[in-house]
Amino acid sequence: MSRLFAEIPVPAAALPVPSSPRPSLTRRIARAAPPYLYLAPALALLVVWTYRPLAQTAQLSFHSWNLLPTTPITPVGWANYERLLDLPELGQSVTRTVVVILGLLPFSIGIPVLAGLLTRQVRGRARVVYQALVFAPMLVAPVASAAVWRWLLDPGGGAVDRIFGIDVNWLHETGPAQLSIIGITGWHVLGFAVLVVSAGLAGINPDYADAAQLDGASRGQVTRWITLPLLSPTLVFLALMTVLLSAQWTFPLIDTLTQGGPADATTNVYYLLWDYGFHSYDAGLGAAAGMLLFVGFGLVAAGLVWLAERLTFHDD
Repeated sequence: MSRLFAEIPVPAAALPVPSSPRPSLTRRIARAAPPYLYLAPALALLVVWTYRPLAQTAQLSFHSWNLLPTTPITPVGWANYERLLDLPELGQSVTRTVVVILGLLPFSIGIPVLAGLLTRQVRGRARVVYQALVFAPMLVAPVASAAVWRWLLDPGGGAVDRIFGIDVNWLHETGPAQLSIIGITGWHVLGFAVLVVSAGLAGINPDYADAAQLDGASRGQVTRWITLPLLSPTLVFLALMTVLLSAQWTFPLIDTLTQGGPADATTNVYYLLWDYGFHSYDAGLGAAAGMLLFVGFGLVAAGLVWLAERLTFHDD
């Protein structure tokens, strides 16, 4: 009987599977370490050049210092923030910053979308030449372009006044100075925004438009109800870039062309922060302004990122 049972084959699934030994902690760390080792240099630079200065700025905002090494740094608590919020220049600079952002949106979203839609059919070498010409202003150094624009906007017979047959002091009157800064900055940003929109349009599957046209949709309806909704994450990204970087984009032009004038007409929050720190030599007040700027733009960025994630999820 035992011999009979010995000859009956046992299914392989019924046999006990020997458990493989669990790798040691050292081996598991060695397997998981390579991705973090690749990221380590970038993280180290991020800590050294971003988070460390941010922490130092936050600490300095609670002190008073005139940037002289021989002068002691005096703790003042929340006095810098209280003094900053009482200054009328802060609210005025925030208003000017909002005006700059609104003025740049046509250059970063409106015109690029129109140009991207109109040039979708450009192919081959013509497309390369077109993209190179559009992106060229982005490669020009702001200080170098400011020198050229100062000559073009010269009230004593500059090229702009001669072309349009007008006589406007573009850089020394409050209204024209703000328009000049917005226009020159928009000229710089336009090429980058057009390429971003073109990349977003290239990533949209053309089958959506073909299916809609088979159902009788016109080109305008396809653009309105299919192309623009699918392009919305790209547009939110450009809006985020405009909100967060507009003050930095305008800074070299303001410092070169108007120095914040005339009558502080072109002084935005970024230039005001720099003015407190390096013109007034009030490092504590400038640090407090920088922290308020960081928190304010951080909240706006968080809202736009949340909106971008919602739009991306909707597209999927």
